[in-house]
Amino acid sequence: MMGDYRPEMRMCQIGVIHAPYHKRAEAPRQGRSSSAMSEVEVFPEFAAGLDGMERCRYLHVLWWADQAERDLLRVIPPGETEERGVFCTRSPARPNPLGLSLVRVVEKTGNRIRVQWLDAVDGTPLVDLKPYSRGIDCVDDEKTIDC
Repeated sequence: MMGDYRPEMRMCQIGVIHAPYHKRAEAPRQGRSSSAMSEVEVFPEFAAGLDGMERCRYLHVLWWADQAERDLLRVIPPGETEERGVFCTRSPARPNPLGLSLVRVVEKTGNRIRVQWLDAVDGTPLVDLKPYSRGIDCVDDEKTIDC
């Protein structure tokens, strides 16, 4: 019974990303390989959620890859020749195309945050922001391997 139950999921766009990339092909494969600046705009009705943001040097930006394919379950990652399941890759093509970028905060002004390392396309819907925590997010395990 539990396997067939799919509760409704609801999300709302909390902002928009302003980036120098206008097509997916222009965006870097991984944001940290580029020093380009982007701006994360949080809509005014969600701006109170930015209180205390000046303490954050790095953020996880969650975004909706609205230009991605949603019907692929297997892809060939760049530089590889074998197909893998999308859940073992960073491909934007997936059933729920959520993007996750670790960014460096350059400055915050009002409801806008200027950042580096964001690999989203201009106009991309913003889903959420979460602070990076070295104690929580950094794994120092010699047995950890890439998927």
